[in-house]
Amino acid sequence: MTFYQKDTFLRTLQCIFVFKFVNLYKILLIMSDKKVIIDAPIQLTDGAVQQLQQLIVEKKVPDGHSLRVGVKGGGCAGFSYILGFDLPKDDDQQFEVKGIPVVMNKAHGIYLIGIEIDFVQGLNNRGFTFNNPNAKESCGCGESFSA
Repeated sequence: MTFYQKDTFLRTLQCIFVFKFVNLYKILLIMSDKKVIIDAPIQLTDGAVQQLQQLIVEKKVPDGHSLRVGVKGGGCAGFSYILGFDLPKDDDQQFEVKGIPVVMNKAHGIYLIGIEIDFVQGLNNRGFTFNNPNAKESCGCGESFSA
């Protein structure tokens, strides 16, 4: 394959993600004019869904907004998580997880595939927690990780 053919091929395919769910590999192929979405790459526990539904009502989240899950550079381990409500953008993937609309930047998928988001209420800890199988290490607070 020549450089020109490779370049053309790469432009035709915007993104290829490989999702691993319970030892079953699924392929998400997003082409410039057609999107094929197999499954949401994240999971929400029942506790997280309940808390998110409560937040939507309490904070009066406007219609059309979705839960944004992502990563950003920073934190003591290298990356920190993004979790909040936002309008979908052009470079987002859109999913629905247990009735909650979720958006995620396509580029963040490699860091978040298979992540489970939970909400815990305890004496020592209260808030959303992230169980990320892609994290090589996490900081003590659990809000940042390295990949």
